[in-house]
Amino acid sequence: MSALPPASTPAVPSARFMFARLSHLIALGFGAGLSRKAPGTVGTLWAWAAFLLIDAWAAPSDRGWGLIVGAGVLLGWWASTATARRAGMADPGFVVIDEVVAFWLVLWMAAPHGLWGQTVCFALFRFFDAAKPGPVAWADRVCKGMGWRGGWGIMFDDLVAAFCTLLVIALWRFVIGG
Repeated sequence: MSALPPASTPAVPSARFMFARLSHLIALGFGAGLSRKAPGTVGTLWAWAAFLLIDAWAAPSDRGWGLIVGAGVLLGWWASTATARRAGMADPGFVVIDEVVAFWLVLWMAAPHGLWGQTVCFALFRFFDAAKPGPVAWADRVCKGMGWRGGWGIMFDDLVAAFCTLLVIALWRFVIGG
């Protein structure tokens, strides 16, 4: 269970909070976490748009996307840890870098796909992230708390949700392909 935020940090922080530190800006997904309704969904939508822009503009190879996602995990872990500590909350809902990086992983690994395939990826990922069935609930419980372990926990359950999404897509492709 997360602690109550200090009086200076509301449940939905301000733009001032977000721009106060680089870690806050990254953790809040460059503003997606400021959404008053469903910040995780807004963060995932932001991740989708950013993925499309990065993919079209920079056209990274698989190695490039691997580096982007790997660096995103490490940067997200740091930003989540620092922002959660400053907010006084174990897993603030406004931290959305976990959704961003995990959904980039899904879109990269599930490729090739068009708009329909990306929509299915989005729906599956949001289901696993929000409903937290089985392994996602376990991942959400195993690394709770403040500090580096808690920061990893913020990232970890979304990575497990990404894995579950990719597993469903792989099984679907196997069934319809075989």
